Order: sequence, then C-alpha cells, then structure tokens
Amino acid sequence: MCGGLLALLIVLLIAMVRGGEAQLTQNFYRVQCPNVELIVRQAVTKKISQTFVTVPATLRLFFHDCFVEGCDGSILIQSTKGDAEKDASDNLSLAGDGFDTVIKAKQAVEAACPGVVSCADILAMAARDVVLMSGGPNFSVELGRRDGLVAHRWRVPGNLPTPELSFNLLSWIFRKNNLSVTDMVALSGAHTIGFAHCNRFANRLYSFNVTHKIDPSLNPTYARQLMQACPRNVDPRVAINMDPQTPNVFDNAYYRDLVNGRGIFSSDQVLFGNPISKPIVNNFAVNPQSFSSAFVQAMVRLGRVGVKTGNNGEIRRDCSRFN
Repeated sequence: MCGGLLALLIVLLIAMVRGGEAQLTQNFYRVQCPNVELIVRQAVTKKISQTFVTVPATLRLFFHDCFVEGCDGSILIQSTKGDAEKDASDNLSLAGDGFDTVIKAKQAVEAACPGVVSCADILAMAARDVVLMSGGPNFSVELGRRDGLVAHRWRVPGNLPTPELSFNLLSWIFRKNNLSVTDMVALSGAHTIGFAHCNRFANRLYSFNVTHKIDPSLNPTYARQLMQACPRNVDPRVAINMDPQTPNVFDNAYYRDLVNGRGIFSSDQVLFGNPISKPIVNNFAVNPQSFSSAFVQAMVRLGRVGVKTGNNGEIRRDCSRFN
C-alpha cells in the first residue's frame, strides 16, 4: 500500500514538473533578474515621452507576433533577403516605434541581466505597459517565454486578423488560438488608440460592392468625414485616428463608435452587426469596467498562445536576429 502510494506520488510529481516546463508564471525572473519589469517600464516610459506612436505601435506589434508563430518574438527578426515574418505585406504597416521600444528595453535589460530575459517576454511586458500609460488597466504579465527559431514571411497570410474579414473568419482565427468571441471583441478594443492608413478602408468609401458605393453600415456623416481625410487615390501613407474622439486614451470609446456606425474597418463594424457579438459590444459601450476586465483576461490568454519554453527556443542577445 505504501509502495503503491509512493509510486503514484512520484508519477504525479513527474507530471507536474513536465507540465510546468510549458507553463508561464508571474515573477519568473525574480531570482535572475528581479528588477526586469521596472527596467522595461522605464524604457517604455522614456520612449512614450518621445512619441505617443509608441503606444499603438507596441500593442499592435504584440498582437501581430502572437497570431502567427505564437508569442515568441518572431516578428522582431530582420532579414536582408526580405523574407522574414515582418516583411509580409500585412506587417509592412507596423510602425517602427514598436520595434524600437523592444530594442531599447532589451538593451536596458541586457545591461542589468545579460542573457536572461527573452525578447518575447520584453514585448509582452511592453505591451502591458503602453496600455497602462495611455489610461488602460494594469495587470500582471505571465513570463517565461523563449524566443522562437522560425520567422518566415510566407507563414503570415491567413493567420492575422485583417480589416476586411467577415465575422466568421475573424472568430475562426481567434478560436484556433483558444480565444473566445468575448476575447476577440475585447482585444479589438485596442483600436481605441492608434491610427489606420487610408488604403486599408478606402473600399468602404468608394467601391464597397455593386449595389453600394459606400458601405451602408457606415454612419453617413462619419463616411463623409473619412472621405475628406482620405480622398480617392490618396497617398496610401496617409493615416487617420481610429478613435476620432479620444485617440490618445485607452478607453471604451471604440465600442460607442461601433454602436453609432463609426467602426473604421469592416472587421470592426461586423462586431456590432453580428448577433453573437453585438450584446458584448453593447455591454462594453456602457460599462468601461466590464471592458477593462475582459481586456485584461484576453491579453493574458493571448500571451499564452504558441509560447516556447525550455529547450524549444532561445534567449536572443539581439532581438532582431537569431543567436
């Protein structure tokens, strides 16, 4: 009896250890780099003081990283051949300030704790910090990711949520990453900050379909404002604020905009048009605390997508290249 119980305990212990190898934990660096979160936050604070673009750029960088290879810093890899993940057409509009934020934070961390903290973890912490510093919620980030060893441009298509996607395609992308419809709606709320390039939504203004020139789900007054800012055949580099009311504040205005037909991307507005997600949008529009809580939970779950731990990755010395 005692021998059988001991054997069972050993099996359970082995299972726990093996399971723990693939799990993230808070305070992962408490021994090897106890001040890492403070170091990253200081670097992020300095970067934001130079340009607010840091906020949406860093948050978007985290999303784009996690949806392709998982949250493993693969988006940060540069290639002289133009075949890295960041070179994919859907990633070309990523602002350089997001990459620079991670680079600066990594340099500061390396000066204190060389070879200990992954670029993937630094990006996750920086994404949390830019949300907080723009008025959003604070939350604890799970850490322990390793940096991935794969970053190919051809692996991007079909894995990123893009502006023209239908509700079904959007929900499929989130679902395959173990993210619910509520997670999808909450994470879409990140569009309350930042900007959108005109060429990413121009079809909704000038050539929506054979029946409508302008997307009928667009508020007519808002459509006219967009057309003034983005005339036909405008320079594709021109961008406008996604939230016309409080573009530099992380709040729930995005959902109020959806209720009023002011979602800038069709993939935004479909969240209010679909009966599954519409009640969630309505709730977030009138209950900012409900949005904040759901966003935090969704960010934590997103941060677990496709993570590499143990021997499945590396700790890059330079975030832009493999060791």
